[in-house]
Amino acid sequence: MEKFNCIVVGGGHAGVEASYIIAKAGYKVLLITMNLDEIAQMSCNPAIGGVAKGHIVREVDALGGVMGIAIDGTGIHFKMLNRSKGSAMWGPRAQADKSHYRNFVKSMLENTENLSILQDTVSSLIVDNHLEKKIVRGVQTQRGGRYHSDHVILTTGTFLRGIIHIGSMSFPGGRSGAESATNLSPDLESLGFKLSRLKTGTPPRIHADSIDYKKIEIQYPDENPSPFSFSFEYERKTPGKKQIPCYVTYTTEKTKEIVTQNLEKSSMYGGFIKSAGPRYCPSIEDKMVRFAEKERHQIFLEPEGLDTKEVYVNGISTSLPEDIQIEMVHSIIGLENARIMRAAYAIEYDFVPPTQLYPWLETKLISGLYFAGQINGTTGYEEAAGQGLIAGYNVIHKIKNIEPFVLKRDEAYLGVLIDDLVTKGVEEPYRMFTSRAEYRLHLRQDNADLRLMKYASKIGINQHLYKIMSKKYEIFKKIDTLLEQTKVNESLLNFLNKKTELPVFPDKGSSLKAFFRRPQVSTELCIEILDKVIYDALFNTPNYENNKDFVLDEKDKINLIMTIKYEGYILREKDSVKRKVESIEKKIPANLDYSALTGLKTEARQKLIKIQPVTIGQAARISGVDPSDIDIIMVYLQSEKYKKDKQK
Repeated sequence: MEKFNCIVVGGGHAGVEASYIIAKAGYKVLLITMNLDEIAQMSCNPAIGGVAKGHIVREVDALGGVMGIAIDGTGIHFKMLNRSKGSAMWGPRAQADKSHYRNFVKSMLENTENLSILQDTVSSLIVDNHLEKKIVRGVQTQRGGRYHSDHVILTTGTFLRGIIHIGSMSFPGGRSGAESATNLSPDLESLGFKLSRLKTGTPPRIHADSIDYKKIEIQYPDENPSPFSFSFEYERKTPGKKQIPCYVTYTTEKTKEIVTQNLEKSSMYGGFIKSAGPRYCPSIEDKMVRFAEKERHQIFLEPEGLDTKEVYVNGISTSLPEDIQIEMVHSIIGLENARIMRAAYAIEYDFVPPTQLYPWLETKLISGLYFAGQINGTTGYEEAAGQGLIAGYNVIHKIKNIEPFVLKRDEAYLGVLIDDLVTKGVEEPYRMFTSRAEYRLHLRQDNADLRLMKYASKIGINQHLYKIMSKKYEIFKKIDTLLEQTKVNESLLNFLNKKTELPVFPDKGSSLKAFFRRPQVSTELCIEILDKVIYDALFNTPNYENNKDFVLDEKDKINLIMTIKYEGYILREKDSVKRKVESIEKKIPANLDYSALTGLKTEARQKLIKIQPVTIGQAARISGVDPSDIDIIMVYLQSEKYKKDKQK
């Protein structure tokens, strides 16, 4: 029987990235999935990215993954979120054409050398128990097939003993219309793994022609969409297919009344579901209970593709019975006559608490066995894809007999994600936020190539892109040096004098770089000076006569300027982290009133009150307590207010 370098179980977003990267590195991979037509299926919202999630997609792309290329090839509504904030908070997001995305990824895998794909269901692992430590040797499938490899990656998503709930009705399923995987969980338990349960949910889909568009707000895509993949960016390609709008509407008092009066009919509130769901993507039942004071809730209507009439109703995930779902949908502005095409549902499934993993996602119990994606307690396509890619990298490293591939927290959001999972574990589905990262000013979506592309190049992936990236940052360095050397002169002062409402004026003789760093100086003004003043200097300076090296597009200029603007903040950020490390043993008073600390996230406040940590280090290890929450506690303990409170 043929032996593979790696077997990947599950064709979702984690399995796709894992199988692709290992095959691209030159190793034979077998991807086993329950349904070939559902590879890279978007079970929930057909969208990629967002704040923090978009950062992860850019990191996946820099490391040689699939997701960025796939969404750039199939996106129908691109939007850069948080443009009004600093660029560390910008988050690229795109609505995908759901079926085209799935087919695009399937085609990529089918055309990848060294990668075999098989439709079947894995029922158990083949494990060698005779050595000092258990070693994985392959998998056995439901149809009786035995496939051999010393490296197996499980990416089972929501399929392990998955149960779908709609009101009081429940039935086995990994997602709507798909079977549950029932045999693998008992097998994992027999091998010594602890399993637990989580839940997630999805809203209904409605027919586009049944929406009253006169009553709702239109949301246009960006005029100049930003690509996710660096190949698109470097080649100056416009991402996406035909761009179409999304829409915004709102719940009403009637919606609230319908939901609250039928809570006991909901699977969750009726006691049919015991597992924890995603705190930051609550059901409409949760919203109406937890935020009872709110008069209305925002709903996004997002088309699922160019060739379908299905519209995703983002914001009303629910497990209410179907007749109540219809009544609820009809109470929403503009949806009075909406026709539901797919009912909403909740799903419960097994996961393996990730503290049973090493930081490189290999299990502690069985050598050569890796877990990635929702099996580790995460939620979201992006988090799953990132884990799949890291697991794939580590199989490559293990085959090569080199050190495990572990990204540090200051290198990538993926480093933060995996460190949080294996160190803190999860009590509810884990979702990435920028606040979870200590180095978020440095971990921007626009510099993921600089941070991570070197690792792809080392394993022989996208080396041509690495060369382009290296050239780009050489140019940045040259311009940065010139900005440091160029002093503010009469010519620049005359140029600035023509500007109206200039918030700040430079000192004559100071460097342009120092002027660019001032927070009052906008990115737009910096670009204007770069275009009108610096380029002249470049062309007239003997050391910089090759002007072709300095043809940068708008995104490159923003990237360069943001790097300059954040320089000082990043140094202070590193300083802050260093002090935090030195302070982990700092005692927290037993009577500290967390409810009085403004700025703490609700989740963090609740868990701090419940656990009452003794030290800062213990507080930092609590799931749901992020670096920004620790900062707030530290600032308070050093404040004059704390000293006064202590004396009372």
